[in-house]
Amino acid sequence: MASVSIPEITLNSGTGKIPALGFGTAADPPVDSHTAKAAVLQGIELGYRHFDTAALYNSEQPLGEAIAEAVDRRLIRSRRDLFITSKLWCTDAHPQHVVPALNRTLENLDTDYIDLYLIHWPVSAKAGEVEYPIKAEDFAPMEFGAVWAAMEECQRVGLTKAIGVSNFSSKKLLEILPTAKILPAVNQVEVNPCWQQKKLIQFCKERGILVVAYAPLGAYRTFYGTNRVMESEVLKQIAEARGKTVAQVALRWAHEQGIGVVTKSFKRERMEENMGIFDWSLSSEDVDLISEIPQERACLGVDYTSIYGPYKTIQQLWDEEDVS
Repeated sequence: MASVSIPEITLNSGTGKIPALGFGTAADPPVDSHTAKAAVLQGIELGYRHFDTAALYNSEQPLGEAIAEAVDRRLIRSRRDLFITSKLWCTDAHPQHVVPALNRTLENLDTDYIDLYLIHWPVSAKAGEVEYPIKAEDFAPMEFGAVWAAMEECQRVGLTKAIGVSNFSSKKLLEILPTAKILPAVNQVEVNPCWQQKKLIQFCKERGILVVAYAPLGAYRTFYGTNRVMESEVLKQIAEARGKTVAQVALRWAHEQGIGVVTKSFKRERMEENMGIFDWSLSSEDVDLISEIPQERACLGVDYTSIYGPYKTIQQLWDEEDVS
């Protein structure tokens, strides 16, 4: 398969354009660094240009090594040909720890900047080593305004080209927006045909925030995922009629929402399949059928609730936005 050219979406905040389809590096179950590096190199060969990592994933260093090798092999001209996203973990989600955390990420990636830095979850935890799961007694309310100001500093000094959030409800975005000097460029959240997030997407669009979907296939075969997307009879019916796979139908649907998408596979054939979504479109009948699919969240976020923390239930974590 020849390298595919992925369309780009211009960010309304910060600088740069984000590829509409990204390559996720959060492996579940975890993989060794050699496997992660090899997968990224295959992704670059196939035409992926957006790579999504995080302090939590243990994939920053292998991603950095893969980028260096890709330049050496002339798969890309330079690191600047890529769009790199990473994320601030909860234990560093304190005003004084944000810039040092990003500097560690840059050291791991062996680069002097990233393209997008996200607050991973809207909750802080006791400062210290990156840990998951977080101990129930270690959760703390986030100082939203102060943490966001530190994120803005990261962008101002050139450590990242854009900043944003992940797993933020509309209500939690409103903890940041009134005092923000730099608006979030992105809100990365779960979006797929079985969890369509129409209200949140509309809220973000009205404020110039790009939604980027994770778990666009329902995080199939992960510890928190669901088979509802991949086993959907509606999606199977559309896929068969169009000569596509269920995954391609789900990814094409997300792309047609005007949002970004991050998908994760370390298998070459799946990487290729996931890229085959840009030269066709769904019919209005297809879209209507998908809109009728029963809605249920896959990533419940139970691990971010605690009787000692700011969110004691998932309803409080998500502010009851479309929580089934």
